[in-house]
Amino acid sequence: MTATIAATIAAAPSASLAILCRALKVPTVARHAEEVARLAERESWTFERYLHHLVELEVHERRRRRTERYLKESDLPADKTLATITRSRLPTKVLKTLPTLCEGGFVERGDNLLAFGLPGRGKTHLVCAIGHELIQRGHRVLFTPTYALVQRLLAAKRDLRLERELAGLDKFDAVILDDIGYVQQNRDEMEVLFTFLAERYERRSVIITSNLVFSEWDRIFKDPMTTAAAIDRIVHHSVILEMTGTSIRVEHAHSERAQGDLEPTTTTPTTTTAAPHTAGAEPATTIPTTPNTTPKTKGAAPTTTTPKNRNRDHSNKETDGAM
Repeated sequence: MTATIAATIAAAPSASLAILCRALKVPTVARHAEEVARLAERESWTFERYLHHLVELEVHERRRRRTERYLKESDLPADKTLATITRSRLPTKVLKTLPTLCEGGFVERGDNLLAFGLPGRGKTHLVCAIGHELIQRGHRVLFTPTYALVQRLLAAKRDLRLERELAGLDKFDAVILDDIGYVQQNRDEMEVLFTFLAERYERRSVIITSNLVFSEWDRIFKDPMTTAAAIDRIVHHSVILEMTGTSIRVEHAHSERAQGDLEPTTTTPTTTTAAPHTAGAEPATTIPTTPNTTPKTKGAAPTTTTPKNRNRDHSNKETDGAM
């Protein structure tokens, strides 16, 4: 240490500490050093405890910033988390396996996770919830519809930068491919998807949701040999989840209809005149009303009163956790 630096530290220790902290890239230590020093003096802390507390603050702040950064780059739906998932809808085996999957051991081993089931069974919500938990534990995750990834890789291949694109995807510990069963690919698209899966084999995890069982994957890869090779690489180290039960979307639609049928209708009392009976029509029930004094117009057509329908919302809204 030079005499100049020593003199600066002796003259203004707080200012010099801030400079040193910036040089070491520990901004949280610089921000809290004086505050923690006063607390340490008041509580008679040892120097070791004081230093430990400052470093702990720095670690926690770095972890928070890292989590925010990973969540932003993941493209995970913000509302599809463990807190919003309906656990009662999960099959028993899935519910028992969920805590272990959230710990992230399968990602550290480079294993894959596959969620199969018919549309509306909550596959997307489940894997997104696991993705959120993996990020909280320090893993980098990317969520993407399969068709979007295929187009991204196809564009990279066309521009002769496929290898660079695969290297960029390799930074993610887990890539979630949503709806792989919906992809009807030509040969070029099938080849880049297979290349991606083969590149990550036994090194990085792939999390896949699919409406198609393996016996139907020839619709994705077209060629039987390529289909067998892809399945072999995916299944070799994998956890398979079967999402059964009824469709969340259908249940939600039925619930909305039921609520609409139970909505009370407010009727405003009015003074009406019963419509004349038309031949062949069902006789109307006469409700006592105040006599109508309006004179009848000769030759006027009888008026038919049509009851108003309540406004019901028959739209099928997608529920959290549905694909």
